[in-house]
Amino acid sequence: MAGVAEPNRLLIPSRHCPSRGRDTGLDAGLGAEVDRLELSPVLLPILLPALWDCTQLGHGDVESNNRMTQPSPAAASTASRATRETQSRAAGSAMIQVSGLRKTYQTARGPLTLFDNLDLEVKAGEMVAIVGQSGAGKSSLLHILGALDAPSAGTVYCASTDVTTLSPRKAAAFRNRKIGYVWQFHYLLPEFTAQENVAMPLLARGVQRPEAMAMAANWLREVDLEDRGSHRPGELSGGEQQRVALARALVASPELLLADEPTGDLDGHTAERVFELIDRLHRGHSLTSILVTHNLELAGRCTRALRLENGQLINMDAPTRTQPGMV
Repeated sequence: MAGVAEPNRLLIPSRHCPSRGRDTGLDAGLGAEVDRLELSPVLLPILLPALWDCTQLGHGDVESNNRMTQPSPAAASTASRATRETQSRAAGSAMIQVSGLRKTYQTARGPLTLFDNLDLEVKAGEMVAIVGQSGAGKSSLLHILGALDAPSAGTVYCASTDVTTLSPRKAAAFRNRKIGYVWQFHYLLPEFTAQENVAMPLLARGVQRPEAMAMAANWLREVDLEDRGSHRPGELSGGEQQRVALARALVASPELLLADEPTGDLDGHTAERVFELIDRLHRGHSLTSILVTHNLELAGRCTRALRLENGQLINMDAPTRTQPGMV
């Protein structure tokens, strides 16, 4: 595989995705720094899906993504937001539709089934929380919903696409267009500034650097960090790092936001601020959001909350606010 420097190590490509020579927007200096970053090929698709997708997209997939940026991503962002607003008002529209889901891992002690015959529907515009004990399978479920992992059985429709039928390349293209990810740890690239980190998904898609950096600056304003764009992750607080990660997840205008314990590494006050920011962006950009959390108080402030227990999702108490479009 191109980019493999030594066994079990992967170098992120410095300048080109496999896009028939099209410049990804990484200039020579930025590319040289990317060349020095060695990341495990096992962890990379989970921690940095946008960058991994750059290495997975074939020529046709990248060309399709490049065409998608015309007109400009800024204009496309406005159009996609208007589309999502229309979708969220449509009665019965579903962003996520899961049926008969099973996930079984083979272990030294035999098969381990996390969930079996699990069903789930998430309507466009909802913010759904998933809670449960450690080891219940919450993160595994989120990875399957986001086309990062495959189920053992069942169907998973996301934005009207059965992601279980996608090839690795098509799954990579789908993630790049449709899904934004936020994790418990920010996974920002330490060699780059906050603005460059936010721009990474756009650069991986083939957006030219000046436009990508301008859009990244806009998103840093959205998360109240317009004065921190030139700072590297080590110069930011934990809450600021997570806000940069949130901007990176949303800069490419996804329809779906998946957040795995986004406040888990933060103190109570900072966690509250980050959740309020996620809530504001969810509403302001007409997102569909799924949050995995151990914080029951925050879960209760979502549209609805589900508990993953014994391989099934159980509705919790009635939410404290109405669903989008409901009186």
